Amino acid sequence: MASLQMAALLSAPSTPVACDRVGVRVGTVRLAASPSTARNGGALVVRSEATVHGGLPARGVNLITHAVAEKAAATNATDSKPGHEVLLFEALMEGLDEEMERDPTVCVIGEDVGHYGGSYKVTKGLATKYGDLRVLDTPIAENSFTGMGIGAAMTGLRPVVEGMNMGFLLLAYNQISNNCGMLHYTSGGQFKIPIVIRGPGGVGRQLGAEHSQRLESYFQSIPGIQMVACSTPYNAKGLMKAAIRSENPVVLFEHVLLYNLKERIPDEEYVLSLEEAEMVRPGEHVTILTYSRMRYHVMQAAKTLVNKGYDPEVIDIRSLKPFDLHTIGNSIKKTHRVLIVEECMRTGGIGASLRAAIIDNFWDYLDGPIICLSSQDVPTPYAGTLEDWTVVQPAQIVAAVEQLCK
Repeated sequence: MASLQMAALLSAPSTPVACDRVGVRVGTVRLAASPSTARNGGALVVRSEATVHGGLPARGVNLITHAVAEKAAATNATDSKPGHEVLLFEALMEGLDEEMERDPTVCVIGEDVGHYGGSYKVTKGLATKYGDLRVLDTPIAENSFTGMGIGAAMTGLRPVVEGMNMGFLLLAYNQISNNCGMLHYTSGGQFKIPIVIRGPGGVGRQLGAEHSQRLESYFQSIPGIQMVACSTPYNAKGLMKAAIRSENPVVLFEHVLLYNLKERIPDEEYVLSLEEAEMVRPGEHVTILTYSRMRYHVMQAAKTLVNKGYDPEVIDIRSLKPFDLHTIGNSIKKTHRVLIVEECMRTGGIGASLRAAIIDNFWDYLDGPIICLSSQDVPTPYAGTLEDWTVVQPAQIVAAVEQLCK
């Protein structure tokens, strides 16, 4: 039942929303700078138009969709661009497939990951290609199959453990905390735990409280693990490949409403850094730090802000643990104002940790208080109108920037 409910999201009708691949300034038109290349050598980046077919809540929000004129696209320009167009879940599947083909120690473990192809089809076709032992269907027992994946990693395999929903992985919190994060240390370095734990999370479209959890804050306090959050097909594939190749345990957060985001990605192989933020839109007046689905709420707000005369700099932090304080710090030294926008809970969330890190490292560069917009500390309601009230909306971001820049 849960599988059918989640899979139904893939076909849910919605209104396309423009992706954030074009940046604008007042009075001028310019393309946004490419994401900074990874410090370990970089990666090929292809700019493209993209559409979100999963949609974003827009109830009661009246925003100007085009703050300034955009350069007219050439006829059939998309057809002439290199690379290929994929949805975000397909990009994740490509990255996983490429790594399984490259490295025979990579395997997949989880509920319905086999011939069903996963609740969101991230593992579609992999069981047929690699067999039932490398793409292992499990019973509904998160604590058991997560522990089994950790044990497999200790013996030299590189398991990718899929939680059908990140909320279900709370049942495996003991294994992730006491085993996954600590065994390398408690064994005196005798064991490495090269495991990826991934799955969908975040506030969906009326999935109810238990299926709408943001668990970043739960896992950030665990020593020994890394956390990343993908937000586009391009970075989803690059982060998936990097996480699989890492010698550390990595938790990869995917948002349930971004699986149908479409983008053109390179045909060539690329791997992103697990510890590097992405400069989404350069600006001068205020630094807006965000990640995952909130990236698109921020970029919606940015169009209105540009129309009002503001020039926000938008950074997708991507790495939730550790933070890329190099990119974040350079931006703060330029703008001297910080707004954090997250879907995580306000109490003990990623934003709280990020604010503390900024105060510790960049206090002297701040010209005002750090504002953090987070979800309300309440269970996510089932009713759609109430669900929207619990998470940050673009109009709130606009108001926060205006307050900061007074």
